[in-house]
Amino acid sequence: MFHIKQLELVHWDFWRRFTLPLDAQIITIVGPNGSGKTTLLDALRTLFALRCSGKRDFRRYVRRGEHDFAWIRAVVANVASGTGKRPFFPCIHDEVTLACRIKRAGGDWTRDYAILDGNVAIETLESGGEWTGLRDYQNRLAWGGLTPAIAKVLSLEQGDTDKLCEYSPRALLDLVFDVFGDKEVLDNYQAAREEQKGAERELEGIGLDLERLRAQAEAKRLEADNYRQWKQHADEVLALETEIVPRLEVAELTRDMSNERGDLARLRDDLRWLGREQATLTARLAAVTAEREMAVAALAEVRADEQQAEARQLAAHDVLRDVERLLEEERKLRERVATEHGADALTLEAEHAAAEALAAKLAGDERALVAQFEDKAEQLRAAQERRGAPGDAEVSAFRAKLDEAGIAHRVLSDVVEVTDVAWQAALEAVLRPYRHLVLLEREDDRHVAWAMGEQARFRHFIVAERESAANARVGSLAEVVRFAAAVPRWLADLLGRMQRVDSADGARHLPRDTEWITRDGYHRERRGARHLGRPAEFHFGELARQARIEQLGRDIAELDAARRALSPELDRAREKVSAVRARLLGLQSASLLALRSNEFAQARAALPGARSSSDQTGTAREAARREVERLRENLTGIDTEIDRRRRELNAVGTRLRDLTQQLMPRRTEQAQRLVALRSRRRGMPTHWLDPRELAQLAERYGDARAARRELGRLRDLLVSGDWVTDPSALTLRDRLKDDLARREQDFASRQGYCATARRHTDDARAAYIAKLRATVRQYGKNLRALGELANVGVDCGAPPLDNDDLALAQAGLDVSFDFDRKGAVGLNDGEASGGQQVMKSLILLIALLMDDTRPGGFVFIDEPFAHLDVANIDRVGRFLGATRAQYLITTPVTHNANVFAPSQLTLITSKKSPAESWAPPIGILKRAK
Repeated sequence: MFHIKQLELVHWDFWRRFTLPLDAQIITIVGPNGSGKTTLLDALRTLFALRCSGKRDFRRYVRRGEHDFAWIRAVVANVASGTGKRPFFPCIHDEVTLACRIKRAGGDWTRDYAILDGNVAIETLESGGEWTGLRDYQNRLAWGGLTPAIAKVLSLEQGDTDKLCEYSPRALLDLVFDVFGDKEVLDNYQAAREEQKGAERELEGIGLDLERLRAQAEAKRLEADNYRQWKQHADEVLALETEIVPRLEVAELTRDMSNERGDLARLRDDLRWLGREQATLTARLAAVTAEREMAVAALAEVRADEQQAEARQLAAHDVLRDVERLLEEERKLRERVATEHGADALTLEAEHAAAEALAAKLAGDERALVAQFEDKAEQLRAAQERRGAPGDAEVSAFRAKLDEAGIAHRVLSDVVEVTDVAWQAALEAVLRPYRHLVLLEREDDRHVAWAMGEQARFRHFIVAERESAANARVGSLAEVVRFAAAVPRWLADLLGRMQRVDSADGARHLPRDTEWITRDGYHRERRGARHLGRPAEFHFGELARQARIEQLGRDIAELDAARRALSPELDRAREKVSAVRARLLGLQSASLLALRSNEFAQARAALPGARSSSDQTGTAREAARREVERLRENLTGIDTEIDRRRRELNAVGTRLRDLTQQLMPRRTEQAQRLVALRSRRRGMPTHWLDPRELAQLAERYGDARAARRELGRLRDLLVSGDWVTDPSALTLRDRLKDDLARREQDFASRQGYCATARRHTDDARAAYIAKLRATVRQYGKNLRALGELANVGVDCGAPPLDNDDLALAQAGLDVSFDFDRKGAVGLNDGEASGGQQVMKSLILLIALLMDDTRPGGFVFIDEPFAHLDVANIDRVGRFLGATRAQYLITTPVTHNANVFAPSQLTLITSKKSPAESWAPPIGILKRAK
């Protein structure tokens, strides 16, 4: 940094014009209070574009004179440094002139500055100097070493230079960085931090606005959805009222009329055919009645002949029977005599009773086994022929009645096939209450079937309304079932809404209101969960049929084995009964045989004649009987034919009366339908009657009654609901949606910008910390060097500098001093004396101005020797003399003479005399070398 060699003032305060030599290291400015010591320093401060002391400025000094201009000119050194660089390059002389011209312009004072190579006089500058503005001038001075930080030090208030030791660690660190640090680094850090804070505040504001906008957009979306739903319901109500219901009514009337037209045509055809059939049946009945009368007469004649032949045959048969009975008695008596003569009758009678009871029991067991065998065999044949699941007696009896009435039907087991055997048990458990469900093939038979069910008190459902099952939902129980025919919708819905799960624990992930069932038959519905029970036997599908076939085969085999095992026992029992009976009858046969020997001999003699007579009469009777039987059968056939024709004639007559009674009301109803159809079709567009469009409406709404029911439901919904009916809800929703999208883009952009700002702040903070550490090291080095010159131990510890704003804000520079090896003292701990406080402040001050790359420079110090004793004055003087800076020191005339010991040049100021316009010139005392 440069030092001052000469100063010239013109019209500054009360000085007219003078020139001062300042080419010395220590310059003492001495004079009484108010003699102009600070005025002289403020002239230098104004020349160097610094702030004047206190509340003064340059205008205070120039307006005291009666002239409109003032000059401050200084000659400073422009000696090259160790690097060969001159402070005021491109000025290449060893001396450079710095000039400040102050003049009045329009009632105000302005300053102009100039930097010229060499020692240039004021007159030369006045005649043709090159002037520059304040900002450019300050930049040139900063390039020469008078940086803004050093300028801040030079601008310290009077008395502040000896109070640096009273600064807080934080304030001292800020001052040190202002002097040594790279101002651009600090500015970058502060700017980056402010930018980050601003970006974060802006991001927070945008975030709050975004959340508020999201809430508004969601509210408007809900209102728009509510409006769209209301609009949809209102449009549908209008369509139902004005179009759909009338179209469906016309379609139903058209369909009913077409069907009724065909029915009436068939009814008239039936009436004509029944009339012809009635006449034919009447003629046939008359012919068959005449034939019967002839057959009755012929039968009477043949029956009389048969009675006579029968009487003759009975008489001959009685004779032969008596003869044969006597001979049979003789034979039995002879056999008994030969076998059991002398047996005990009571013993044989008891044995006979026991044997007969055993034979009867075994015969009963055999009949029961045979009956069971036949029943199981019939069931096996039915299962093998796929004739459905086994039904109980009640179901079989009722189905037989339906067959007799000509009502085609099927049971549920005939149409259900299980495609996944793993779910057979679960399906059987669900369908167990409906296993005997009766499905009518024709819906028109429902009333007759229901009447039969009521009469028979049939406990199972009879269903006429059937439709093809829709595609099963994936994962439902209906997915493992295939229906071979149409089934009731409620049955398909029952299986379709049950979700299949492996276990109850596996249903945790399903929604709360889902109905599910496990493989084992554990079922959950809206009322709760329970086990449906595993059926003992299966009724549905191929698996059930195969299981029945296998079980029936095993039952038949067991019954057959039991019957075969029982047959030998029954045969032995029967043989024993016969043997005991024969022994019982053989008692006393010999005496009876001898007593009736003559009777038996006559019978043997009459036997051939009796047999011949019986044979002849039997042949005659058999011929008569066959003729009677032939005529009786013929008569029976005729009676059956008469009865059948009468029943046919009665049925035709009844049907003819019924159709005749039905024809007129139905024709009247058809005429009413025609009138209603013409009335409702009047004014309808043609496309309203398009069959394809009507089919779509029927598929959506069903019939007109269902459409009217839907219309009522929608009307109630529109009346009772809380609806948004303003169409502007859609516009507001779209507008807020667009605003939200733009705001989200802005938020994302600001997030990226905020992240970039944080990164820049981190980088700037790291650079600032690095520069701050280097500054503290340099300042500590300067402090230690000055401490060695002053024979004072100085320690400057590095402050903790973390990459954090809070840590940086709390960081400070702790400097300790050790005077006379009495122990370290801090900056302002109250333990140092007044002289030590001045010494600490001077060390702290001069260390701020030390720069190895720019040695030298100058310092303004106001009254550094105030309140110092003689010894401390000498100590401070020696310290100043040991440094390389140029010092301009003010001191009052009341000080000890030792204050002038280090001074090489003394400037003496004097007060202006009231009688004089100008103050006396400054005196100069220069120490001889």
